[in-house]
Amino acid sequence: MDIPKYTTAEEAVKHVQSGNRVFIHGSAATPIHLVQALQKRHWELKNVEFISITTLGDVNFNDPVHHNSFFFNSLFVSANTRSVVNSDYGDYVPIFLSQIPQLVKSDKLPVDVAMIQVSPPDAHGFCSLGTSVDIARAVVDSAKHVIAQVNPSMPRTHGDGFVHIGKIDSLVWHQADLPEIDYSLNAKPAMVQIGENVASLIEDGATIQVGIGAIPDQVLRNLKHHKNLGLHTEMLSDGVIPLIESGVINNSLKKLNRGKSVTSFMVGTRKLYDFVNDNPAIRVMDIAYVNDTSIIRQNQKATAINSALELDLTGQVCADSLGTYQYSGIGGQMDFIRGASLSDGGIPIIALPSVTSRGESRIVPFLKEGAGVVTTRGHIHWVVTEYGMVDLFGKSLKQRARALISIAHPNHREDLERAFCERFGSYQRPAVTSLSDRVFCP
Repeated sequence: MDIPKYTTAEEAVKHVQSGNRVFIHGSAATPIHLVQALQKRHWELKNVEFISITTLGDVNFNDPVHHNSFFFNSLFVSANTRSVVNSDYGDYVPIFLSQIPQLVKSDKLPVDVAMIQVSPPDAHGFCSLGTSVDIARAVVDSAKHVIAQVNPSMPRTHGDGFVHIGKIDSLVWHQADLPEIDYSLNAKPAMVQIGENVASLIEDGATIQVGIGAIPDQVLRNLKHHKNLGLHTEMLSDGVIPLIESGVINNSLKKLNRGKSVTSFMVGTRKLYDFVNDNPAIRVMDIAYVNDTSIIRQNQKATAINSALELDLTGQVCADSLGTYQYSGIGGQMDFIRGASLSDGGIPIIALPSVTSRGESRIVPFLKEGAGVVTTRGHIHWVVTEYGMVDLFGKSLKQRARALISIAHPNHREDLERAFCERFGSYQRPAVTSLSDRVFCP
């Protein structure tokens, strides 16, 4: 292989012109060095549109000096893009994660310049998208110009993430630590209990999907005595490492990718990035495949574990906004909730603390005005809080309202009972056997 020719970040980003749409590689693969180099050109650029899913790292997308130069059109909002997305200088596209590749390959959201971060090329000239294949695979395949930050700290992962240097237009060598997040730190008692509750629903031989955050981490901590679990998940974190090493997750019963753990991106600590490096047991795949409902449903006992910001008494799940304030995104929640519900023996789960950090109930009579519904009440099945677990599938509006009140925080149950009465009036479940199943309204 010929030695690749590298350039500087400053030279590489000169390919971005006013009016261009620029993709920023996401999560732990966020190419901060390239982004900062481009931002330094703000004075000579106008109407450059950024698109990305989650981005991590120390980069400011809401600096006022950039407002006339860059517009952030987010496909999934993260902490460092939240302010700009909710301002006049940003916006949000509601879309299932599985369909973003379709979007960027079409004429609806074509990409002029892709800024990615990859591992160094191997002996055959192939770099790896490393920690984040997700939507980046489709973008690299369709972008007009590709700029790659080549970082020896980026793991080389197996799956769909290999990119030959011949496909990359500008190579920038820059070594830097990848962003790290440890979800196991400072887990609150409610999270610990939710983890135990969710784990009790997971059967031996299940194929699991876990989302991002403290709750999925706590679920994983409670699976060490399970047997023959499979892993097919859009996101991977450190919590899976001991389960794979101990053989709890062995993927032996999966119908697809037997013997392989499947993911699309990962966020964690350096331990995780080292664990997946050149590990053939981990397949990092295109999000259009990983989050395809028709793929998810083929694995038996597919168990999807996701969370929410709030949930109304009929089962509508808001997971992406606080009223009109865009907090995150639709992501892959519906992809996996639906896939698990169609799987043989599948269990779709929404797990959430009963209250917010301010003590407000997350189970509410009505979603906040302007809130987005990510999982509809027609798709909802299991709901788990620290106070218990209820299955809403097949239940009427009144039945599911009663069930949800039973797992709400005790401090809020009286208000929820009052809201129930105002909406539904007195209720007695058919074939009622216990006074606790009745609601008597004045």
